[in-house]
Formats: sequence, C-alpha cells, structure tokens
Amino acid sequence: MRVILGITGASGVVYGVRLLEVLRERDVEVHLVISEMGRRLIELELERSYKDMIGLASSYWENNDLTAPIASGSFRTDGMIIAPCSMKTAASIANGISGNLITRAADVTLKERRKLIIIPREAPLSDIHLENLLKITRAGGIVIPASPAFYHLPERIEDLVDFIVGKALDVLGIEHKLYKEWQGQHHRR
Repeated sequence: MRVILGITGASGVVYGVRLLEVLRERDVEVHLVISEMGRRLIELELERSYKDMIGLASSYWENNDLTAPIASGSFRTDGMIIAPCSMKTAASIANGISGNLITRAADVTLKERRKLIIIPREAPLSDIHLENLLKITRAGGIVIPASPAFYHLPERIEDLVDFIVGKALDVLGIEHKLYKEWQGQHHRR
C-alpha cells in the first residue's frame, strides 16, 4: 500500500505524527510532506524536530517541490491523508488552488478519484470553513474532524489521538486495534 501524508500548520500535529508511526508499523509506503508551519508546530507542540519524522517515512518531499512524483496522477497511490489540515490548505483544495506540493497532491488525488482524507483542526468553524469542507466532500474527499468519541473510555490523550488516527485507517481499509469498535449497549435483565 502507498499513501501520501501531509502535515500542515494547524494545531494538532500529533495526529499526523501518530499516523506516520502507525503506517510505518504496518509497512505502508508513506510519502511525507510537511508545510513550513507544520514544521514549526511539530517543534512547538511536540518539542521534536520535523527531521525526526523524515526517518519514519519511505520518502520525504519538500512542500515547494512541484516536480515530486506525488504531484502527478501517473504516480499511483491508495490515497492521501492531511493531518492536521489547516483551513488555508482546505480552502486551497476546495478551490482547486495547487500552490504547493500538499495542495497539488490533494488535487491529483481528487481528480484521479482516489481517497483524500483531511483531518481539520479548527474551532469554531465559520461559514467559509464549512463551505470549503463541503466542497471537498462533494469533490470526493472525506472529512474526519479532530473530534474523538468517548464510548471506548479513553484513559490518556493518546487514546483520543488513536481514535482519530484509527478512523483515517478505517477509510483506507487498514486493519488496526487503536480503539474498540462500538458493540452496542447490552442491557442486563
């Protein structure tokens, strides 16, 4: 399996980093791109260097390199995940603006009818944000808000992160045990 992973400059870079770790554990070929603000937030929120992430990926591409293979539809992938997805990136994707490698790869993913999963992390959402997310959904993208469930009785922040990461893996058809699936409510008599 071959997946593109973009990490952009929204708070919540832990989602992208955790996805990278889990995809590596599952021997998925990951083509990683991190925006400039994504790099800064990895350092601010996780107190790590973005360079630590590069070693976890199969390939790393600079966000300004529009000659990278992932910028072309002839480079086949099983999908793309942008985690977290900034509202700037979502707006660019929604309006077909391919000004960098992340937005170009997302545009290619949509035009080739492959799975594009975005994990936006913003609150509250304005009308403009909602309209852009709706445009992405109507174009075939899948929006997974960074809004974890609690039915699995999380005990740590990592459990909440794993829930969202697991949802993205579900869309790609990648098996995992990051959270317990809902089994319904059993009543005692």
